[in-house]
Amino acid sequence: MGRAEISDLRDREQGAARRDPLGADGAGQRGLSAFQWLFLSTGFAAAGGLVWIRPDVIAPLLVVVAAMTFLTVSTWRVALVMVSARPACGRDHAAAGLPSYTVLVALHDEAEVMEQLVGRLARIDYPADRLQGLLILEAHDHPTIAAAMAVRKPKWLKVFIAPPGWPLTKPRALNCALPLVTGELLTVYDAEDEPDPLQLREAAARFASDDSGQLACLQAPLRIRRGRKGPGGSPFLDRQFAAEYASLFETALPGMARLGLPFPLGGTSNHFRVDVLREIGGWDAFNVTEDADLGFRLWARGWRLDVILRPTWETPPGHLSDWLPQRTRWLKGYMQTWGVHTRRPWRLGARGAFALVMTVGAGIVSASVNGPSLAWVTATVLVAAVAGLPPQTPALALSVLILGAASAWLSCAIGARRAGVPYGPTDMLLAPGYWALQSLAAAHAAWRLAREPFAWDKTRHRRDAPVADTATAPAYAALDETAPNRLSAGHAAAPQPVA
Repeated sequence: MGRAEISDLRDREQGAARRDPLGADGAGQRGLSAFQWLFLSTGFAAAGGLVWIRPDVIAPLLVVVAAMTFLTVSTWRVALVMVSARPACGRDHAAAGLPSYTVLVALHDEAEVMEQLVGRLARIDYPADRLQGLLILEAHDHPTIAAAMAVRKPKWLKVFIAPPGWPLTKPRALNCALPLVTGELLTVYDAEDEPDPLQLREAAARFASDDSGQLACLQAPLRIRRGRKGPGGSPFLDRQFAAEYASLFETALPGMARLGLPFPLGGTSNHFRVDVLREIGGWDAFNVTEDADLGFRLWARGWRLDVILRPTWETPPGHLSDWLPQRTRWLKGYMQTWGVHTRRPWRLGARGAFALVMTVGAGIVSASVNGPSLAWVTATVLVAAVAGLPPQTPALALSVLILGAASAWLSCAIGARRAGVPYGPTDMLLAPGYWALQSLAAAHAAWRLAREPFAWDKTRHRRDAPVADTATAPAYAALDETAPNRLSAGHAAAPQPVA
């Protein structure tokens, strides 16, 4: 339990902490590109000219453009639900000649969950002689280092202490460990994750069956289970968070994968070909959603993404004080990713640029306008009610409101059913309140992007409540046997329901 458990290569990687291999192609390069300046200048000039010539058409034109934009996004969301409903092909999880595999887990201030995490990683069903695992810790994080050294670990799992450096982000820590990776394939997990034990086998089989040679990354679905009761939990946020994850990982991403489009990866449970990951320079250390950036960077280099079936379970952030920093970081990273990939959008091609707009761009805009839109609708109805008049609602605005809400509800409901999480009429009625909260996070994210662009808003992870033995490892096999043949349904449900 001493120095032997810490990677002896850490001192060779001092330079890795201080270099930015992406340079102008990463989020560390601030400022607008020549194309972005030209685009914005042309747009402002056109708008100014229209105001000068026909000021009377500005307001109606903005309303129509905004309405058509949101109708397009809503229609796209429904289309993804339909495409993702196609049945998935069966996979051979016991394929011969399994490749070597590396598991990376970047940790910071995670002493509380260390024993739980290691226990879950130890249940991974993969040949130990072909498995390498690195717990990546920060040199100043003494409590987590002590916890990692004290816990009993499988032989394939080691501790790696990243050299001091800046920025203090998860992608930087992953980059520090990348030169030590010995596996042909690699996956990333987070401190709160509980991956399906057979997830690595499925990913290895999928890579092996890729005849095109262009498959670089596979995303496993992330599923949210029981939230915390008491001061650290929030039933409202937990249930909405679970449905939001289900919508993303059970309908949106599988739908885009089936259409052969790139998509923003989840921050965990993505499986890579190591040679490709090294070829593109690893993760962007300055992007606080390095996963979203990486999906489009792989596509720009000619690689392809897909999804697998076996999930990883997570617990929701909990109270608003934990949810808000996490959502702020996500939206700030989306803003960074948008800025990076619109510098030279032609590198993505037409299909890649479309996917960027419909995921990252739409995510930023919808989060920003949800709150103000809800406030405007509420104020309009209240003023009309006080005045004793019916609300004057244009047909176009009403269509946008109905279709937008219906498409979001449909995506969440279908995704929740596939993921085995509850989402009923009460959750639907309360959903606009959750959507409005995202505007608070978006405003905070914009402020943080301007003041502290590379600061990592840490999400606190707490140890899960103990569960009965029948709901842990043995449950996986039983759920696999009963799971219906549908996309992203490697399990019929998570072992625990959302509170």
